[in-house]
Amino acid sequence: MSIDVKLLSRICKAPGAPGFEIEIRKLVLSELEGLVDEVRVDNMGNVIALKRGKSDEKKSMAAAHMDEIGFIVSHIDDKGFVRFNPLGGFDPKTLTAQRVIIHGVEDVVGVMGCKPIHIMKPEERGKKMELSDFYIDTGLSKEQLDEVIEVGSPITRERELIELGDCVNVKSLDNRVSVFVLLETLRSLKKSRRKPAYDFYAAFTVQEEVGIRGANVSAMEVKPDFGFGLDTTLACDTPGVPPQDVITRLGEGAAIKIMDSSTICDYRMVAYMKKVADEKKVKWQHELLPAGGTDTAGLQRMVPGGSIAGAISIPTRYIHQSIEMAHTADIENCIKLLVACVCDLDKGDWEL
Repeated sequence: MSIDVKLLSRICKAPGAPGFEIEIRKLVLSELEGLVDEVRVDNMGNVIALKRGKSDEKKSMAAAHMDEIGFIVSHIDDKGFVRFNPLGGFDPKTLTAQRVIIHGVEDVVGVMGCKPIHIMKPEERGKKMELSDFYIDTGLSKEQLDEVIEVGSPITRERELIELGDCVNVKSLDNRVSVFVLLETLRSLKKSRRKPAYDFYAAFTVQEEVGIRGANVSAMEVKPDFGFGLDTTLACDTPGVPPQDVITRLGEGAAIKIMDSSTICDYRMVAYMKKVADEKKVKWQHELLPAGGTDTAGLQRMVPGGSIAGAISIPTRYIHQSIEMAHTADIENCIKLLVACVCDLDKGDWEL
């Protein structure tokens, strides 16, 4: 098995800041055609696809959020410089020398600008950059911009996918790589003619980057018995990071989450996922993330009585930068693990 890099590239390129997931949702809906039994879009914009299982006695659900970190236009000054508010978490230093796209009546490309170091005072040069230090320069006048964008227009980052060795490198792997994993899981089920153990709901959710909002809503509607969060996780296997802070390593397999700051995964699900991975010879590694949360929290808690929830994470370097990097073999292993997990749920030990 090798991944469809062209499809992954299209998924990563499609814009979808939190609350503005229109284009990525259109792409997901087009890719779902012929893969599932039912598809619906709820009022928030979550896409919920049903793949019928061998039994409807229980429900399983996997969630991958469609939104990417971005910005929203807050002000256009008299000279045409654009100010913005963040949609999601940003480390300001990662914005230096980056291109962005403002989505209005038409797309407008701009660059992140800030005060040149040449004219900074000595005390300014060592100061930590703040988001408020940046503005967007489109090269257009205010009058020209007023015709195509406005306060409230969403902004996403501009960066094409490239292949580096055995890795892919692009903006917004968080969390478009999980959207890819979930679509390819459904494609694998169709090609192999395997049926999930129970009715399987694939949710492509909105607004995760601003508070797991879409997953909460979709979980309340589906009410799954079993939940699988799909997201990226930190791969800090880079120079200067001590072994205890590495979290995951590129090329070492799918990451099975134990916990993050929003979820302690159900110990039964963690044991089940490890067992399935070993039986199916899927390469895997542990993930214990001290900070950050995923849709797993919504799947676990926004169900009467809770669900038995866990997560499959894709190890990723440079998360929330425009050069996020993942290993293609890890992506493959995540697909294989999710396929096996949803098909063998009726064989798990779910006793407390």
